[in-house]
Amino acid sequence: PAQQWYGHSMSHISCAREGAVSIIRLARPEKKNALTVAMYQGLVAALSDAAADDSVHAALISGAPGCFTAGNDIGDFMANPPENTDTPVFRFLEALATFPKPLLAAVDGAAVGIGTTLLLHCDHVLATPGSKFRMPFVALGVVPEGGSSVLLAERVGPAKANEWLLLGRPFSGEEALSAGLINELVDSDLLETTALARAAAYAAQPPGAMRAAKELLRGPGRPELLATMRREGEAFLQRLATEEAIGAMMGFLSK
Repeated sequence: PAQQWYGHSMSHISCAREGAVSIIRLARPEKKNALTVAMYQGLVAALSDAAADDSVHAALISGAPGCFTAGNDIGDFMANPPENTDTPVFRFLEALATFPKPLLAAVDGAAVGIGTTLLLHCDHVLATPGSKFRMPFVALGVVPEGGSSVLLAERVGPAKANEWLLLGRPFSGEEALSAGLINELVDSDLLETTALARAAAYAAQPPGAMRAAKELLRGPGRPELLATMRREGEAFLQRLATEEAIGAMMGFLSK
């Protein structure tokens, strides 16, 4: 469908409008949508714009065919490590947790690290059978982020959360669906149109009532969630400075 482009010029983040839906797309397919500091800045701006624009009633985060995101760009991350929790990556996570309108995600292919944890903040997630999810935080010498240390166990149970967060075991779209991490599986050739149809359905609801209902669903747990995210962020920063984490990330880069 025809889309109208708008907003800032953002590094590898594109924004489009389809009716009352804001489409926020990760657009660095040549690097498997690995996320840089500039991309996090673009995502924060895109979510902020969508939240503030009364003509936007829902937002959809999407990637490229065959790859949602490979997670952090480790080279960029090591060259520009976050020094505190007021940096683009942490501001992005907070923007997700506080987004007041329906937020959807369409996943195809790899969804690594934050590519999986961001889904915990979405109200509706579609994925393809070929999607591969993984949260290798511990393997990289760091800790889970984005509230996943609490939200994942609440969503899928402690047993799965332990395997996925502590072992970093990869899992499929089918397993994500059966565990309750995502809402539905869609064939890759239908993902875009189906995701837009779902987003349009949310956007078609009375927007004031939708925002009030989402606040009732998410608001009571938000203070504790944001406190958890701050604790995770502080632990993440502490771990980044350790020889263990530096060695693990250097080993990843050498591959």
